[in-house]
Amino acid sequence: IADFYSAKARLVIELDGSQHFEEENAAKDAERTRFIEQYGLRVLRIPNIEINRNFEGVCEYLEREIAKGGE
Repeated sequence: IADFYSAKARLVIELDGSQHFEEENAAKDAERTRFIEQYGLRVLRIPNIEINRNFEGVCEYLEREIAKGGE
């Protein structure tokens, strides 16, 4: 289950807690990303800590990525 999905933007946004940076979980995430990308979707992974530290910056990043579309 994705954290967020926009069909219009063809974008999946994953918010990653610290467990996602453990070797086994990072490998599963990479596999899952490849699977999702097979459907022509982009996957953006954003660490939870970045949201807590720099929410405005994360919003600006998402805005830029959405504007880029499928480039």
